[in-house]
Amino acid sequence: MKIIIAGAGEVGFHLAKLLSYESQEITLIDSNKECLTYAAEHLDIKTMRGDATSLQILKDARVEASKLFIAVTSSETTNITACALAKQLGAARTIARISNTEFIDQQTEVDFTKFGIDELISPESLAAGEIELLLNQYGFNDTYEFDEGALTMLGLRLSRTATFVDKTVKEAAAMYDDLHFVPIAIQRFGTQYTIIPRGDTVFKEGDKVVFITSKGGDQELFELSGRGKSEIKDVMILGGSKIGIKTARDLSEGKFRVKLLESNRACATDLADLLPKVLILCADGRNVEILEEENIADTDAFIAVTGNSETNIMSCLLAKSKGVRKTIALVENMDYYQLSQSIGIDTLINKKLLAANNIFRYIRKGEVIAMTKLANMNAELLEFVVKPSSKICNKQIKDLDFPKSAIIGGIIRNGEGIIPDVTFRIIPEDRVVVCSLPQSLAKVEGYFN
Repeated sequence: MKIIIAGAGEVGFHLAKLLSYESQEITLIDSNKECLTYAAEHLDIKTMRGDATSLQILKDARVEASKLFIAVTSSETTNITACALAKQLGAARTIARISNTEFIDQQTEVDFTKFGIDELISPESLAAGEIELLLNQYGFNDTYEFDEGALTMLGLRLSRTATFVDKTVKEAAAMYDDLHFVPIAIQRFGTQYTIIPRGDTVFKEGDKVVFITSKGGDQELFELSGRGKSEIKDVMILGGSKIGIKTARDLSEGKFRVKLLESNRACATDLADLLPKVLILCADGRNVEILEEENIADTDAFIAVTGNSETNIMSCLLAKSKGVRKTIALVENMDYYQLSQSIGIDTLINKKLLAANNIFRYIRKGEVIAMTKLANMNAELLEFVVKPSSKICNKQIKDLDFPKSAIIGGIIRNGEGIIPDVTFRIIPEDRVVVCSLPQSLAKVEGYFN
């Protein structure tokens, strides 16, 4: 597949890196010579220096032959324009990265396909959505929803009190007559190896375990993990960034009481008018005395989304030391992304990684309608639509020669999430959620072609 990426920043580079592993024909366009040089030295891709809105540059990149044109520069206007031009010149599908979250919220009113843009991606909206999901599933460190919660991915680290520590997967499943969850990936404590669990796999203390759950599965996991369940209501947000604003607005319109700390007085004044349901404080969130004055100890969740990764990390650690149960930090540096559990913060999120992973699903073979890479784990979670011609169609799971390094975690049928057993028969239009290690992806995709 020929893919053109406009923008060699962190999103574009990370996306090109993911795609280069797939042996795709990739062309990366950017006007920044240093970014292109770095990409060319580290990736097996073609680079072109120039303006992505230049008709000649697009023609030289053979945009008419491209199956996918992705514009992820830092300029929203450039991305929209580049996609519109690419579509006119013959690109089969276009994706534009935007920063104005209104475009995402009001897509029903404005048809962007008429402009030549097939898909809009907003890193800010994705990050805000991720934060809200993490707060709603407050006992877990990683979350991802399929079909508005028909199935949900939940990740947690097993404590000593977890009921199923030192038990096999089969023994843990036997604790419930009607099972609503299944483990799909395990990372042993202190290692970087990802295991696709089987019935005889033993859960160990300190394991990071990722589950797929249907309705009610989160409650079962709470009980088995030995965690007390107490609802998050009071949330403190540090930073009046675009993500901070969208997160505060979305949370305040729901069940949460929200405070937002912004150190810039003029910005704080504007936010007070913009967010009437949110308590805006002009304060430095790194100041211990200020946090204590604002009753940080009574806060259920602390979310740091300033433009500085180090500030976000340190303020979350400070909040954690004052007894805040849930801490979430936005980080720009990809190296920090691997550190969340080791440094004591519940969850680190990277908006550029969220955007790249969201875009990545468009190059998968088969009818992939959702995809995410498991945080800090070498595995992917994909949702396929079963076609009548698919090899997996009309077969029981036990009769499939499915790779050992992949697992079917759940099925969505007529909008209902199902945790299947080995006798479950897959039919056309089923949506199948699969977790796979990289070496098995090609074989897994072959079942759904």
